[in-house]
Parts: sequence; structure tokens; C-alpha cells
Amino acid sequence: MTQERLPFALPDITEAEIAAVVEVLRSGWITTGPRTKEFEQRFAARLGAAHAVMVGSCTAALHLAMDAIGLKEDDEVIVPTLTFAATANIVRYFRARPVLVDVRATDHNIDVEAIEAAITPRTKAIIPVHFAGVPCDMDEIVSLARSRRIAVVDDAAHCFPCDYRGRPVGTLADITCFSFYAIKTITTGEGGAAVTANAEWADRMRMMSLHGIAGAAWKRYLAGGRWYYELHEAGFKYNMTDTAAAMGMVQLERASSMLARRREIADAYDAAFADLGAFELPVRLPDRGHAHHLYVLKVRAGTLAIDRNEFIEELNAAGIGTSVHFIPLHMHPYYRDLYGYEADDLPVAKQLFERSVSLPIYSRMSPADVERVIDVVTHLAARAALRPAPA
Repeated sequence: MTQERLPFALPDITEAEIAAVVEVLRSGWITTGPRTKEFEQRFAARLGAAHAVMVGSCTAALHLAMDAIGLKEDDEVIVPTLTFAATANIVRYFRARPVLVDVRATDHNIDVEAIEAAITPRTKAIIPVHFAGVPCDMDEIVSLARSRRIAVVDDAAHCFPCDYRGRPVGTLADITCFSFYAIKTITTGEGGAAVTANAEWADRMRMMSLHGIAGAAWKRYLAGGRWYYELHEAGFKYNMTDTAAAMGMVQLERASSMLARRREIADAYDAAFADLGAFELPVRLPDRGHAHHLYVLKVRAGTLAIDRNEFIEELNAAGIGTSVHFIPLHMHPYYRDLYGYEADDLPVAKQLFERSVSLPIYSRMSPADVERVIDVVTHLAARAALRPAPA
């Protein structure tokens, strides 16, 4: 009997989230309103941050952050090539240049030496990306940026909840942007947040998230609200809804338990795969946490009779959903053609991409699901192992 396919990722939704959303639907107020404001306050408090601005996606948060720091045409922003397209695309929105740099082979995070080598008089910001949920070397990055008067806006789409050297990710950079997309540790379906200690930037991002209207424009339809409003900038439509925020507040209460489950799965994978010579396991660093958003195995060259792509095909044939994180940006047609990159220009990221496969890891996975992944991977590795030539 054929087993049902195990998806690569699924959201972890309980009756509590459903009840919270239903309550909002019945209230008659479903767009940005009091629950969104409450979610902002709770999320900021969870991080120990001064300000959180809830928006429709992490992409929106990054876009608003670049606007808040004053990014202009022809400015440069340093971005790791091993990231999702949004990290660099938001720089292009301003006709600025994302300067793509290489990453470290150990944790797939941006290389601080590569950052320093890429800084020019036009560098306006650095966007570190906390790959898979492992924080970047933020102390070193922030110190370098401060010495050059460069802003740091970290892309923490993979990295909630997580600490770095005893401090929450979200309190390390000038602005931190989070994702609440469907497969993240906590989700609002679609959603994101920009977190900062800078009140002026927070006010700017909040205003620009709702058309550029000054003040709490959403209150004008409440009892006692004022009909009058003023447009101060040509802003965007990036606001979060109260339906999403209601779901997010329940997810926030469950964040620690969902992270704990992800950690259990990662521990089980590590224990099962540690003695398989075909794979290199994800790194864990002693001075920082891990949000376990992804579990990325790296296939060691010369150990299997099949390549990474064939390995993925075999997993898919066995009903195990997989993904690859990421195709480096400099290898995509848009950035390759725009800036003339060659694949080998950023060799570490290229090699990581060619060897990586992401396995399912999400808090809804049952013990049987986890064992199924382990069994398929170990049996496939044994079947595909290269045999030494006879003497």
C-alpha cells in the first residue's frame, strides 16, 4: 500500500487560532485595528524591543526598512547571494544596487570578510540573513557597520524565536525584519514585522505601510475617530489585518513549544544521520541559538553513486517532500544578466547550493513522520553508497 506523501512543510494550526480568527470575523472589524496594535505590542515585548510594526510580509518589512533608512538610487546594499529573492529585490525597488557577496561554508551565513571587502563610499546598508535559523555574526557585522556609518537591517525571516549571545534576534540590528509566512515557526498566513529601537523610523514605517497617511489612520472609523486625515508621502498598502493578527497572537503564545518540537526533530535527524558518511549535518554554534526553520543536509562529493538532484528525485519518489535553499541570487537570470555575474564568482554559495537538500522539519510532524524521513534517507544512502573497487 502506497503511503500518503509527506509534505515538505505545513503550518501548525490549532482550534485556538481558528477561534481567534472567528471572533474577529464576528466582530465586524477585520482589517487593521486594535488586534494588530495589540500584536505589535506583544511581539515587541517578547523581544524586549521598543517598536514593532506589523505588515503584510517580510518583503514589505524589508522594503519599509530601506525607505526608513533613506535608501536612494545608486546607493549600494550588501546582501548575501544565498538568500531568497526578496532580500535583494527590495533594494532594486529604489534603483539601488544589491552587492552580492559570498557566505561561509559552515553555517551558510554571510561572510564578514566578504562584507568588509565589498564596502564602498556608496554602501548604505548591510542585510545579514540568518540562514535556516542560525544567527549571523552580528556583533562583528554591527561593529564594522558602525565604524563606517552604515545601517544594518537584518533579514530574520528564518530566525524567530532565537537568541544570539544571550540577546534576542530582533534587538541586534538597526531594524530587524521577520516573516510570518505559512511555513515559519509562527504564522499569520502571510505577514511580517519590522522591529526597531528608533522611534522615528518606526513612525515612518507605520505611516508608509498605510499609503503615507500620518497618524493612526485606521482609527477614523471608530467611535470618536476623526474623519480628517493627511497624506504626507506616496506610501504603500502593506498593513496587516486584524484577522491575521488574532491568529498571530495565539501563535506567539505557542512559539516556544513549537520551537521545542522543531528542535526535537533536528536532534532526531542529527542522531540518525551522524554516522552516515554521505552527509554533512547542519551546524550548531555554541554562542547562539537555532530557530530550526530549515534542516539542510549537504551531500558529500564522491560518497554516493547519485548526485544531489537524483537524491532529491529518489526522496520525492518515496513520498518525502523536499526543497533546496537556495539557488544563489547571482545565478538567477535577472541578477546574472543585470550585473554580469558568472556562477563561479561566488564559489562557496555555488558549491553549497549544488550539495544541499532541505528535509521536512515542522512542529506538526508526528514521531512516525520523523521516523519515515529517517528510514528513507538512511536506506537511500545505503543503496546509493559507492562501493570500493575490488582489489
